[in-house]
Amino acid sequence: MTTQTYNRGTGRRKCAIAQVKLSPGSGKITINGKPYEQVFPRVDHRNYIEQPFVATDTLGKYDVEIKVTGGGISGQAGAIRHGIARALVATKEQFKPLLRQESLLTRDPRVKERKKYGLKRARKAPQYTKR
Repeated sequence: MTTQTYNRGTGRRKCAIAQVKLSPGSGKITINGKPYEQVFPRVDHRNYIEQPFVATDTLGKYDVEIKVTGGGISGQAGAIRHGIARALVATKEQFKPLLRQESLLTRDPRVKERKKYGLKRARKAPQYTKR
């Protein structure tokens, strides 16, 4: 019988879904089996992902294994951030007020609006002709 030495958190943003597995370790972050520096070359995305660790002062104390699907780069980064925050709360309940204060536990509800018939996009209408 094995004991569970990790905590899970699911994060969502736009169309992206991230399943995060958090375990005590040296701070290694892997996304879909690759190092996260390789998946997110932009520094601002990396900083965005690390925000929950910075808020709780646990940067480099947990190993993170992430499976992320759907969406684009920014949506995936947001989903990962949300999932890490939820996993940290599952690890230690004292982190909840800190993460809530930084609004890292709130799921961003903004998604792409559907296209309507007669329009070119969700709201853009074709040019009006008077004659």
